[in-house]
Amino acid sequence: MNPDLINRLAPFRAEALGRGIPAEDVERWIAMARPSATLVTGGDGPVAGRFGGPLLLPADAPDPWFPLLATLDCAALPEETTGLQLPPDGRLLLFGFPEMTYYGGTAGQVVHIPEGTPVEERNTKYACVYGEEDDTFDDTDTLALYEQFPQQELRLAPDISLPHHFLAPSPDPDEGTVTLPGHPRAWDLAEVWDETYGDIVVDGPLHIGGYASHECTETDPVTDAAADAEEARRHRSDTAELPAPDDWTLLAQWDIGLTGREGSTLHWVIPREDLAAHRFDRAHVSFFWNP
Repeated sequence: MNPDLINRLAPFRAEALGRGIPAEDVERWIAMARPSATLVTGGDGPVAGRFGGPLLLPADAPDPWFPLLATLDCAALPEETTGLQLPPDGRLLLFGFPEMTYYGGTAGQVVHIPEGTPVEERNTKYACVYGEEDDTFDDTDTLALYEQFPQQELRLAPDISLPHHFLAPSPDPDEGTVTLPGHPRAWDLAEVWDETYGDIVVDGPLHIGGYASHECTETDPVTDAAADAEEARRHRSDTAELPAPDDWTLLAQWDIGLTGREGSTLHWVIPREDLAAHRFDRAHVSFFWNP
């Protein structure tokens, strides 16, 4: 990882050592640091995509159920910055909506459009927002949320990420959770990170790669979302098995902040093997809100 990014963690290290956390525990935690990309709506970083904009899809692609949140330029998001094996070119479309789902259902989807693929502009009367064609149901609250979706250029800011979580699923199903294996001071270190990261990371609404977080992070939101994806698979009576929760990674996180959804978060997660294969049909989107 870029040494300049690691050097940003100096305030975290100093605070942790100042609290009497053993140096070896602090350094083991720092060794888990991941590069990530924070996408911001200002500054002078390179343009990496945009919030909103026209919906451009291949002619044979189905109409998406969920609204388009962001279109990302894959070539502007290299692996050394994001820590992710994104496609080398083309556009990555993030769809989603900040609403609770049932039976672990997804709150969005991901579509990759390779460079040079012919596309056409689509109608953006998303069924999630406006209902299906013959639906007379009028959900004014949903429409009010959608009308707040941002419409801005997104610029790249290289960033660094440490875990906010300190618990992990126990190998014994009767135990529920245990302290993050290999990190006996995980609770203390996650607390130090929560209190110092605001002076370390870039303040921006959309994060690509790194560790997931939300307002009540105790377990990893990625493994929680992967468990939701498995629940949804079982509910659909889908016989195709999904990778274990530990084999998923964070693709993107939107810290929402819309009126009526303050403090909520959407996470786009994906099996690592799918990301390496540039396959996005099994990506899962989870919504967290602590109103």
